[in-house]
Amino acid sequence: MSFVVGWALLVLAFTAAAEDLLIKGGTVVNADRQFEADVLIRDGLILRVEPDLQAERPGTRQLDARGMLVMPGGIDPHTHLAMPFMGQVACDDFYSGHAAALAGGTTMHIDFVLPVAHDLLAGWAEWQRKAEAAVMDYGFHMAVTSWSKQVAADMQVIASRGVNSFKFFMAYKGALMVTDEQLLAGLRRCRQLGALAQVHAENGDAVAEGQARVFEAGVTGPEGHALSRPAALEGEATGRAIRLAEFAGAPLYVVHVMSRDAMEEVARARQRGVRVIGETVASAVSQEEGRLWDPDWDVAAQYVMSPPIRSREHAAALKAALAGGALQLVGTDHAVFNSTQKQVGRHDFRLIPNGVNGLEERMHVVWQELVNSGQLSPSDFVRVTSTAAAQIFNIYPRKGVIAPGSDADVILFDPLLEHSIAAATHHSAMDTNIYQGYRLKGKVVSTISRGRLVWHNGKLNITRGTGRFIPTPTFGPLFEGLDKRPEHLVDVARYGGVPVQRGSIEGKVDARDEL
Repeated sequence: MSFVVGWALLVLAFTAAAEDLLIKGGTVVNADRQFEADVLIRDGLILRVEPDLQAERPGTRQLDARGMLVMPGGIDPHTHLAMPFMGQVACDDFYSGHAAALAGGTTMHIDFVLPVAHDLLAGWAEWQRKAEAAVMDYGFHMAVTSWSKQVAADMQVIASRGVNSFKFFMAYKGALMVTDEQLLAGLRRCRQLGALAQVHAENGDAVAEGQARVFEAGVTGPEGHALSRPAALEGEATGRAIRLAEFAGAPLYVVHVMSRDAMEEVARARQRGVRVIGETVASAVSQEEGRLWDPDWDVAAQYVMSPPIRSREHAAALKAALAGGALQLVGTDHAVFNSTQKQVGRHDFRLIPNGVNGLEERMHVVWQELVNSGQLSPSDFVRVTSTAAAQIFNIYPRKGVIAPGSDADVILFDPLLEHSIAAATHHSAMDTNIYQGYRLKGKVVSTISRGRLVWHNGKLNITRGTGRFIPTPTFGPLFEGLDKRPEHLVDVARYGGVPVQRGSIEGKVDARDEL
C-alpha cells in the first residue's frame, strides 16, 4: 500500500468517526428497561441519551428511528474466523466475517485463538496477522490444547495482553482434546490469573468409540455425525467439567450448550451456587437434527457441527432455559466451510469439517425464535445477545448498553419488517447457508460501529484494516468474592481441622505424628 493511499484511508476513517450522528424518535432498549429517547453520538462514543435532542454541530447526520428499536450492537462471544481445522481453513476471515456481522447487527465478537503446535504465543502471533483485515471491534479467547510449565507461563503472558478467557476441549481426541488432569491444572491456573475457563464439553473418548462403531456399521453420511455424539455424552462431560471446576474453585463457562442434558447440568450447578455460565448458539434454538438425514448429501453436510444440532425437543428446552435464566447468552460458533470443503468427508462423516454459519443471522434468528414467540421481551433479547457477554467478559458498560460514555455500537431494528435468509444475499464468503429460506419478522436496518454508520439501506460502508482489538480485563465480575470461598470441596472445619493430632499406639509414637 502506498503512503498516499494509506493516508487517504486514515483520513476517511477519521472523518467517518468524527461525524456527529443523531438518532431521533426511537425506543431505546437496554437490558434493564426500554424508554423513548434520542441518542447523540460523537467521536465514537454515545454522548447523550435524552428525549428531544437537537443537533449541536453543523453537518450532524440524523437518522429517523420512528417505529424502531434502538439497541446496543450485538456481541457474539463465540466465533472461529480463518480457523485451520480438520485439514481445511474456515472461509470467513476477519473481513468477510466482519462484513456479515455488521449486516446482521453484531458490532463485536470474541474469536478463539488456537495454539500453533500447542504453542500459545505462536498462535497469538498468527491471529494478530489474521486480524489485520478487521473492520470492527473484536476480542480474543485463547485455546489450551496441552499442558506444561511453559503453557502455564504463557497463559500469564496472554492474559497480560488483554485476554481473560481460556478454552479447554474435552473432545477431538488426538488433536485438541485435553485430559481431566490437564483440565484440572488449567482450571487452577485460570483461577490464579483471574481468567474465565471455558470448556467444549463432550466425552472425547466415548465420541471416538461412537464414531468407529457407527462407521463400521455402514453409516458413512452426515447422519453418522449425530448418531456418534448423542446428547448423553455432552451431558456427562458438562457435569464432569462443572464438578472439576467446583473442586478447583474456578468459575466455568460452558460453550455451545446444544442439549437438554447439558443445560440441566448447568441449571443444577447454578442452583447449588456454582459460578457457571451456559452459552447456547443460534443454530441450537432454531434448527433440528433431521436436516442431517436430508437425501441431498450437500445439504445434510451443511449442518455438521459439534456438539451436533439436536431434536426440536432439545431446542425447546434451550429456549425455555434462556427465558428462565438457566442459560445466560447466545453465540454462534460461526465456523464456515464451503460446499467444496465439506466434500472431503463425502464417504466418511468423520472427515466432514465441523461448523455452521450464524454471525450475520444470530440477532434475527434469536428475535424470531424467542421474542416473536413471546418467550423473551426486547430487554431480555438485549441481555442474551449483548449485555450478558459484555458483563461476563468484563467490558461492561463500555459495551452492551446505550448510555452516555459507552462505545457507540448501536443498531436500529424494525420489529415489523419481514424478510428471509438466502446464501445468494448474505455477506459471508461461504456458498451455502443453514438458514436458507428461513422467514423472519424483524430486521436490523442500520448498524453503527464506534460511531460509524457501517450498514444502512441495505449497503455496507466498511474499510479493511479499521478494526480494533478490545482487551478483556482479568478478574471480572465472576471473581468478585471468590477469595472468600474455599479453593476445594473438602470442608476442613467440619471435623475440627487438620492435621489430626493422634496419640501413640501401644506406647509407641508413630513417627508420622511427630512430623
